[in-house]
Amino acid sequence: MSDAEHSSDAPHIPVLLAPLLREVAPVSGVWIDGTFGAGGYARGLVEAGAERVIGIDRDPMAHDMAEDWLGDWPAISLVRENFSNLDKVVEAADGVVLDLGVSSMQLDRAERGFSFMRDGPLDMRMGQSGKTAADLVNELSAEALAEVLYVYGEERQSRRIARAMVQDRPFERTLPLAEMIERVIGRTKPGQAHAATRSFQALRIAVNGEYEALWQGLMAAERVLKPGGMLAVVTFHSVEDRMVKRFFQLHGDKKRHVNRYATETAEAEAPFEILTRKALGPDPDELERNPRARSAKLRVARRTELPADAVAADEIAMPMLRGSK
Repeated sequence: MSDAEHSSDAPHIPVLLAPLLREVAPVSGVWIDGTFGAGGYARGLVEAGAERVIGIDRDPMAHDMAEDWLGDWPAISLVRENFSNLDKVVEAADGVVLDLGVSSMQLDRAERGFSFMRDGPLDMRMGQSGKTAADLVNELSAEALAEVLYVYGEERQSRRIARAMVQDRPFERTLPLAEMIERVIGRTKPGQAHAATRSFQALRIAVNGEYEALWQGLMAAERVLKPGGMLAVVTFHSVEDRMVKRFFQLHGDKKRHVNRYATETAEAEAPFEILTRKALGPDPDELERNPRARSAKLRVARRTELPADAVAADEIAMPMLRGSK
């Protein structure tokens, strides 16, 4: 989901589900919902005609929540894994759906530590294993913290914030960190994003390795999809969307243009045929029902018969820390 904060009583509505189903229609066969969450996409795919949907989620909470309803949906199964490894879960699929970012059910629970509006432990782990955001804040040098904030959060005042983090640490909870960031760069003005938005986004991305998971997940989807299979990706901020766009540009069929006067090229020239030359966003009706959708973008491509090929991280403009390049 987006990095904005939302009311905890807002429903968990799958974003851009209707346009996604329109773009990938007709739905049939085996699909992978690589970011299962509350299962909205999986249920939507089954209702649209999928014979089987394999959900993947690394968050134990998603699995706990699914226990209440999964038994009523025999066509849906759920595996605990990172979607970057989806081709290790399924050998072949007719479609892959990825809904990126932090989910509403994670944001809305203070105890998960994602929120700068609700006090909770400074955690941010989607899989609830490995280093926490508190570990990063309390252990990294000011230089390393500044790099994380700048590269992953595009925070222009990263150095000032990082120096203050080191000076005032340890931090164990979310609100003290958010309040410190406001003191350093100024209180949030009405109508503007919270002063801590970029810093919290950066820490979350670093904790969960989100950009690398997206890079690996796109390549895994390419490997697992059958010819004619669909890849649909929903992003919530510009960096993710740029990575997906560039991946499609690199592996999309640039010469596969069709109009009413010409027949389609018989042989594919790239692993994907791009179906959404421009990303699709929510319509006014969806925005009214679900304000969380305001920054969402959908891109869809169809797999051709050409073999899958790897793409380098820098080729799709994946932000990387200096030590990982």
